[in-house]
Amino acid sequence: MNPFSSIRREFNFIRIMLGTLKKIGHIDPSSNFLITDELEQIIDQHENRLAFICDDQQWTYGEFDAYANRVANWAVSAGFAPGDTLALFSRNRLEYVAIWFGLSKVGVYAALVNDLLTGKGLAHCLSVADSKAVLCEPKLIKIAKSSMKHLPEKLPLWTFDGEDHAEKDFDAAINASDDTRPDRSLRANIKARDILLKMFTSGTTGMPKSVKVSHVRAQRYAHSFSAAMGAKKTDRMMMVLPLYHATGGLCGVGTALMNGGALIIERSFSARNFWEIAYRNKATLFTYVGEICRFLINTKPGKFDKKHKIRAMLGNGLRPEVWTVFKQRFGVKTIAEFYGATEGNVGLMNADGKVGAMGRIPWYVKKAFNLELVAHDFETGEVVRKKDGFCQPVKADTTGEAIGRIDPNDPRFLFEGYGNAKDTKKKILTDVFEKGDRYFRTGDLMRKDRHAYYYFVDRIGDTFRWMAQNVATGEVAAVLSSFAGVQLANVYGVKVPKHDGRGGMAALSIDGALDGKALYNHLQENLPVYARPLFLRLVKNAETTGTYKFKKTELVADGFSLSKIKDPLFIIDNANQDYIPLTKKIEQDIIAGSYRF
Repeated sequence: MNPFSSIRREFNFIRIMLGTLKKIGHIDPSSNFLITDELEQIIDQHENRLAFICDDQQWTYGEFDAYANRVANWAVSAGFAPGDTLALFSRNRLEYVAIWFGLSKVGVYAALVNDLLTGKGLAHCLSVADSKAVLCEPKLIKIAKSSMKHLPEKLPLWTFDGEDHAEKDFDAAINASDDTRPDRSLRANIKARDILLKMFTSGTTGMPKSVKVSHVRAQRYAHSFSAAMGAKKTDRMMMVLPLYHATGGLCGVGTALMNGGALIIERSFSARNFWEIAYRNKATLFTYVGEICRFLINTKPGKFDKKHKIRAMLGNGLRPEVWTVFKQRFGVKTIAEFYGATEGNVGLMNADGKVGAMGRIPWYVKKAFNLELVAHDFETGEVVRKKDGFCQPVKADTTGEAIGRIDPNDPRFLFEGYGNAKDTKKKILTDVFEKGDRYFRTGDLMRKDRHAYYYFVDRIGDTFRWMAQNVATGEVAAVLSSFAGVQLANVYGVKVPKHDGRGGMAALSIDGALDGKALYNHLQENLPVYARPLFLRLVKNAETTGTYKFKKTELVADGFSLSKIKDPLFIIDNANQDYIPLTKKIEQDIIAGSYRF
């Protein structure tokens, strides 16, 4: 290895680490200095600077604060008290951040609800968040009303834009409210370790869980990426992710606002128009999730691909096969890939652009991090314990379950838990390396290389066993996605009669017709035999959550059943090295155990 590259790597790591520590050094769980106070300080410094752009609307920092103050004063006059929760059920809009910020000024929590939820799922979130009322945008009013039948008692509905006078008019109430900043005594008893927001897990495999987000967590999210991004007050952050989610709503928002920059709020994501919008709004930064980047590289080349001014981006889930292509095609210089979960206490950040890595923990800073990788039993789904009862750390280049040490006195390593105590208990491991210690189970499988870079392997539960081998769905999806014509690949395991484990299946969105022989050859060259999907399901669009995570529960339940599935199905034909249409005869042979995979 070139010694100069090693020196440069360590220098960049230390530079960004020190810059980040400088940004977050003031955060203290026991103090009463809240993110609310930080935002008010920032507003006072940048009162006349541009803060938000949404369509043809713009706000300065002063206008942002004035609206938030109206929200705060309205909440008090409406009888809401510190500790009460109001659900915000809305798509991205100019007022979104100002609403939760305003409520926090008087100690009221906002529950940021996924705007894609309906019926029982929506009612569940409103219930577990203990909501006292719902703030709702007009396009979602019917959905919100319909969900009320699943609640023991109907909640008051306050609506934006004055379009539904059958409900309470939120705009009218806010316009009638005073824009004077409420006295800080209204939140005097709140500590930084206390709740700021309630967010929700994405619910890819069941009902979303309510997550308590403290001021400390929000502060760390808001400050942690500034050094890596080189964020400054002249920056404009392009925001296409939903603001109800921590990646966009806290990490992306914070990186812009905490440095006096501006946010370009897009109501939805458009791959076709993304770069033109970025160019027109003079965006310099961008918050992503991996699948958004995959959508962008699948678009046809356009004149704005490198005409934009975006120099840096932050986010997670960017797969290696997309990373290099994205950077070359669109000319974004800095990619700050990170790892973290809304509820988790483990954080990593790729500070030096190592392709595919989520971050790095060299030996000389190991004590400053709480992450450990331990052996995982893929049959039971539990960690492996040695004869002495403690967990077994894994070696370099070996996949292990990622866990994070819980320290209630360290703002970096808090685990605030879920709204439900049973859900919280399931995520905690005890007596891991010594009696009495406690660790948070991330639910993710990772590996680290000899240079201490960490790589995401798969979600626990997504990885399945076939031919007595562990198959990581993410790695299979990456190979499938590198085949010409594959737009999206969602990989999962399905039960196969008279076989142990689960057989691989992939829901593919493809451009054009499937060339089964060519795909078979591609997989043969790039995957071991046990990892090659047995079944293919051709779908027009892959179903994702609001944060672009693949939904798998229904796909797994459908299996390879021709009676349940109307999409075209294909099966691997090893004898002819091909993928061929799944017929009723072949399906019967599989059920009888006579089909040879």
